[in-house]
Amino acid sequence: MKQVLNGSEIVIECLKEQGVDTVFGYPGGAILNIYDELYKHSKEITHILTSHEQGASHAADGYARATGKVGVCMATSGPGATNLVTGLATAYMDSIPVVAITANVAVSLLGKDSFQEIDIKGVTMPITKHNYIVKDIETLADTIRDAFRIAQSGRKGPVLIDITKDVTAAKTYYESVKPEKIHPVCDTIREKRMKEAAEMIDVAKRPFILLGGGCVLADARDQVREFVQKVNAPVCDTLMGKGVFSGEDPLYTGMLGMHGTKTSNIGVSEADLLIAIGCRFSDRVYGNAKTFAKKANIIQIDIDPAEINKNIIVDTAIVGDIKAVLTIFNKRIKEQNHDEWIRHIQELKDKYPLTYHQDQLSGPGVIEKIYEMTNGDAIITTEVGQHQMWAAQFYKYKNPRQYLTSGGLGTMGYGLGAALGAKVGCPDKVVVNVAGDGCFRMNMNEIATATRANIPIIQVVINNHVLGMVRQWQTLFYGERYSSTTLTDKVDFVKVAEAMGAKARRATNIKEFEEAFSEALECNEPYLIDCFIDSDEKVWPMVAPGASIKDAFCEEDLADR
Repeated sequence: MKQVLNGSEIVIECLKEQGVDTVFGYPGGAILNIYDELYKHSKEITHILTSHEQGASHAADGYARATGKVGVCMATSGPGATNLVTGLATAYMDSIPVVAITANVAVSLLGKDSFQEIDIKGVTMPITKHNYIVKDIETLADTIRDAFRIAQSGRKGPVLIDITKDVTAAKTYYESVKPEKIHPVCDTIREKRMKEAAEMIDVAKRPFILLGGGCVLADARDQVREFVQKVNAPVCDTLMGKGVFSGEDPLYTGMLGMHGTKTSNIGVSEADLLIAIGCRFSDRVYGNAKTFAKKANIIQIDIDPAEINKNIIVDTAIVGDIKAVLTIFNKRIKEQNHDEWIRHIQELKDKYPLTYHQDQLSGPGVIEKIYEMTNGDAIITTEVGQHQMWAAQFYKYKNPRQYLTSGGLGTMGYGLGAALGAKVGCPDKVVVNVAGDGCFRMNMNEIATATRANIPIIQVVINNHVLGMVRQWQTLFYGERYSSTTLTDKVDFVKVAEAMGAKARRATNIKEFEEAFSEALECNEPYLIDCFIDSDEKVWPMVAPGASIKDAFCEEDLADR
């Protein structure tokens, strides 16, 4: 039934059409009409007021990653809109479906350097899958519907809708429309390529499977696991592919690349077939492109044809929805037997386990304790740096959407907002944000969001009083010249968290951490644990920039040199 509504009412009705139950944002003058309408629909759509618009964009991103639904954020014009930029770029690099709604000055004021005016469409063009400026009320509803469709279809990604203030007040006819069903991309799957890949799998003696974030986005966990069992091959993953294949499975060898395990890096270098699924071959994964997997034929399966042969030249590629492609493969390929190869890989795992110093509180020790005390079932969000790598290495993710991190852009300040979004989207899950002290300084204002909105996340700060990853590079490659990476000052994170209404404790040994984390699990309130570790603790193994991944080295190798 058609009814006459103003633009702000149409925005809310379209969000309801799309099944949106939560919006993260921060109001301002240009978007006041929409916020006034949100107020009237607060029983249907929950609005989480963040401390900063960037926190809202990261929260929408975390909500999307944890739930598989579209995350939604809002901001006003000018600086409100530009504060979303880093979050949109983060979502764009990792193909996360987010819809950002901003407001702008009235059409008559556009292009006149009006108060809080910015061309946010122009600003975000390179970091969104698509974006719009709505200057006509008649196009508003269809634009919002298109934005949600585009965000979810094909290779997912963020979409921005900028709406001028006069459009939010203008009126037109509105009629509710049922959202279009999002169909998987199957028309690009070529029979010739499927046959080529099947033949390569059939003759391989030393196959290795590499899983990327595309497997998570395609919800292809079951198809991936069946495929692995049929091919009977060891499995590694990228930072974005965590949990698609269980980290507890004997066939799992750990992450590949710069801080991947020696088993994965050596194994892929020895393989005669590499099957890369939903992986775009980031430079942090392949190291030196000229030496990457040189003994192997490479099959790449990805939804985006632009990723084929972009960074690594492959022998055959299948473009299409990963779940659809693997469903076909699982019906066609015969069960393989590579027991001898798998025994060799197991020997590598036994020879090169991940280790760390256990005589003091350490980043890996904290992560292992979190894994143990959450039974491997928590959602872990991270900032970016050493703690991010330790969280990838030492927590065994059993399922996808458990590890939420900024993989492509490497955004310090991402994790706390993402944790808020993940907890709102998955209230029955334990959600832990792991941060370094450098990252936590960038977003600790969002602790106030957690306490204001009663979102019981656990914030663990791996506090080494330095910018740890940068310091590690300065130690190894810059002659120990620690330029602007030492953070020894008088900031007390425990007092900061308490001042914002959260519970907080400090841990200087593993017993203190265990006690604090146990209390955090039980209290059902926002809780911060400030963990003091050594400033010179490093992430091992490591591949030097530009080196082959087979030359990954650890602390013992460095001592031998």
